[in-house]
Amino acid sequence: MKILCFDIGGTLIKSAIYDELVGLTNFEEHKYQLIGRDGVLKVIDDCALACEFDGIGISTAGLVDSERGCIMLCSESIPNYTGTKLKDILEEKYNKPVFVANDVNSAALGEAHFGAGKAYKDFICLTYGTGVGGAIVINKEIYAGNNGAAAEIGHIITHLNGERCTCGLKGCYNHYASTTNLVNMCREIDINIANGRDVFAEFDKGNKKIKEVIDAWIDEIIYGLVTVVHIFDPAVLILGGGIMSQAYIIDEINKRLKNAVLNSYKDVVVLSAKLGNTAGLMGAAYNVIVHMKRDMSI
Repeated sequence: MKILCFDIGGTLIKSAIYDELVGLTNFEEHKYQLIGRDGVLKVIDDCALACEFDGIGISTAGLVDSERGCIMLCSESIPNYTGTKLKDILEEKYNKPVFVANDVNSAALGEAHFGAGKAYKDFICLTYGTGVGGAIVINKEIYAGNNGAAAEIGHIITHLNGERCTCGLKGCYNHYASTTNLVNMCREIDINIANGRDVFAEFDKGNKKIKEVIDAWIDEIIYGLVTVVHIFDPAVLILGGGIMSQAYIIDEINKRLKNAVLNSYKDVVVLSAKLGNTAGLMGAAYNVIVHMKRDMSI
C-alpha cells in the first residue's frame, strides 16, 4: 500500500510517499506558489499527478474536524483555509480515500507508532514552535474530545491577565512557552538572532545572557507541564519542535519538573520526539493505513 502524504504548515508544505515495504520516500518541501487555500490545493495536485497512490493522508495546521476532513478554523498564516472541505474536494477529484488530521495529532500518531512513543500505550505530546500544540494519546490512538479539539494545551492560562495571545485570550501558555517567544527575548540581546538555531549557537559559545533567557524560558515551559502532569498523570511526555532536539532543554525540564510536581508524579519522564520534521507525515500515513484496513475488514 502506498500513501501520498502531506504536512501543511503556514510557510512550507512537506510531501512524501509512504510505502509499507520501504517506509517514507520522495520527501520534498514545497513553497507556496499561490496564496492560502489555493496554494495548498496546487501543491497537492502537482504531487498527485506525478505519482501513483492508494490513498492520501494529510497533517495540517488548524482546528480540524477529522470525521468530515474539514478545516474548522485556521489562522491567517494560511489565508482562506478556514472552512475548506479537504476530504470532499480530494476524494471527488482523485477517487481515493483521504484522511485529514491536525498537525500535532498527526505528529503524536507518528511518534506513537514509529518514534519516541513506540514503547508506550499512553502519553501526552506537546510541540513547541510558533506556538504550543498538544495531543493526548490513549491506547495508541488520539483522544479527540467532544468537539474534536481536545488538548489545546497552548491555551491553558499560566499568567493571569498576562500578555495577549494570538487567540485573543490573555496569559496563554502558547504565548510564553513558544519558541517564538524565546527567539524574541533573545533578539533583545542580539538583534541578529533569527531562530532557535541561532539561540543555541550563542549558547554553545558560552553567552551568559542568552543562557539566562533560555533558563527563564524553560521555567515557562515547566509552568504549563506542571498542570498537564497533575491532570493526566502520564508516564511520559514527548516534546517536539526543532528546539526540543537540544539536550540541555530536555535535561533541564526533566530535573525541574520533578522538583515542581507532587511526590506521586515524580516518576514522569520527558523525552524528545524522534521523528523530527517527518513526524506529521508518518502520522498522516498511519492514519490512512489504519482506516483503510479497518474498512477492508468490515
